[in-house]
Amino acid sequence: MVVPISFVRKGNAPMRKTGPSAPSDHGKGFSYASTLIGLALTLFLAFGCQAPARTPTLSAQPTPTPTLASTPAPTPTPTVAATPSPAALFPRTVVDDEGTTLEIDAPPTDIVSLTPANTEIVFALGAGDRLRGGTDFDDYPPEAVDLPDVATFTGVLIEKVVDIQPDLVLAGGNNFTPAGDIDRLRDLGIPVLVVYAASVDQVLDDINLIGAAIGADAEADEITSGMRQRIDEVTAALAGVDRPRVFYELGIEPEIFGPAPGSFVADMVSLAGGEPITTTDPAVFSISLERLVTEDPEVIILGDAAYGVCPQDLATRPGWVAMTAVRDGRVRPVDDIVVTRPAPRLAEGLAALALAIHPDTDIAPPVGVSTHCPSPD
Repeated sequence: MVVPISFVRKGNAPMRKTGPSAPSDHGKGFSYASTLIGLALTLFLAFGCQAPARTPTLSAQPTPTPTLASTPAPTPTPTVAATPSPAALFPRTVVDDEGTTLEIDAPPTDIVSLTPANTEIVFALGAGDRLRGGTDFDDYPPEAVDLPDVATFTGVLIEKVVDIQPDLVLAGGNNFTPAGDIDRLRDLGIPVLVVYAASVDQVLDDINLIGAAIGADAEADEITSGMRQRIDEVTAALAGVDRPRVFYELGIEPEIFGPAPGSFVADMVSLAGGEPITTTDPAVFSISLERLVTEDPEVIILGDAAYGVCPQDLATRPGWVAMTAVRDGRVRPVDDIVVTRPAPRLAEGLAALALAIHPDTDIAPPVGVSTHCPSPD
């Protein structure tokens, strides 16, 4: 059954950007500009009570004055803080990253996710059993793979979404979910929450936003607190290190693709202790070989390692051997999905990226992160 939710659209969705595409939400092909509103948790307290005072018993015989040891004072019942049920948090109002306001009357029970990051977030919040549809590139956690596919790289399968009758759709902003598909869903009366993080900090805000929308505030706060602690550990370990020029390779065919200025990937490189080499335009992700040679990266990170690109391959590319990183053997693969997907594993992705840029830094190895590039012979 569809939970009554009303929404008011504010502002226009940003235009589609130029570049490659990949199932990491942020990964290949989208710039990263949006604003989101942080939300506050609502706490309810349950009050305990003290045990009643005892009525003294009268005696006909004189009674000696009791000692403190013989008459223990009643022990008050401690006050216990109660965790509110999801239903107790509703109705509530949330505002998505595009400025659309949703009035949500009850916890959504039939949720559709249109990005792999949103799918991963919902599972991490403990609400995977409420997901009724996902994308054809959902890959984490393993249970997400079995969700009915209602979105592909070509767009949203509107009819399938309508058949599900969701009470909440979680879409991706900046045209990760085509703006026309979002408008069509809303025209059909289906509530859509659009999230898109322009920075690492906003990823944490978006996890809290989704948590608020589905009534998982406490779970979201626990996740983001852990992420913040890990991010702070990584950045503290990098204090005072030299910051090499870093090119994060998103793809090589048909052009060389890397982060745009002000993009999410550029933010990750900066937090990981590097000076990101970017394209010249926030809307463009391709970079010429001439510009790359001129910028002369000292470290090259292979975000496309999962697609078979390995460090030894770069020496065979015409012109690449002139770069310091290639000449000195500082080309390193990373798991791009964990590094660029705006989801709970991002903090471990930051640790992996920092160690790829600064392998001698005292940072605890990332949990659950591995490279897909075969080891050199």
